[in-house]
Amino acid sequence: MPIDDIAIDFDLSGNDCIEITTTVKSTGKTGVEMEALTATTVAALTIYDMAKSVDRGMTIAEIYLASKKGGKSGTYRRR
Repeated sequence: MPIDDIAIDFDLSGNDCIEITTTVKSTGKTGVEMEALTATTVAALTIYDMAKSVDRGMTIAEIYLASKKGGKSGTYRRR
């Protein structure tokens, strides 16, 4: 599957929270939702691994597909 672009952004403006947003682009005929969700999860696990000496009680939560466009199922936007 050809992946044309991937970007992982980290928002540190929340109170004791890091928001991770992953954007994946492909010209292939299949979606890349799983690749985006996997990248987000791996980024969160990496942050946990690096920060566990400070707080083992931190939580990884709310990993979800926010939006997609193209492909057989068309456009999707989480409400």
